[in-house]
Amino acid sequence: MKATLVRIGNSRGIRLPKPVIEQCGFEDEVEMEVKHHELVIRSASLPREGWASAFARMRECGDDELLDRVAEAGSTWDEEEWEW
Repeated sequence: MKATLVRIGNSRGIRLPKPVIEQCGFEDEVEMEVKHHELVIRSASLPREGWASAFARMRECGDDELLDRVAEAGSTWDEEEWEW
């Protein structure tokens, strides 16, 4: 895919098509880096960023227990309800 540099004041910019922005997960900010004469643009936010601290807070509040206790104890449904 080719793109044209456009003038933006004294700078130049590249317009990114909406599907590219969505596929890359770009929001309001991006990270840019020049690597081996290439421009690398990546999303500033990382997927699952902050999950570790959220899980730690859940543990502190005692809110990290399994909701499905039947799975731990085993279900009696197979023995009691199932018919061939």
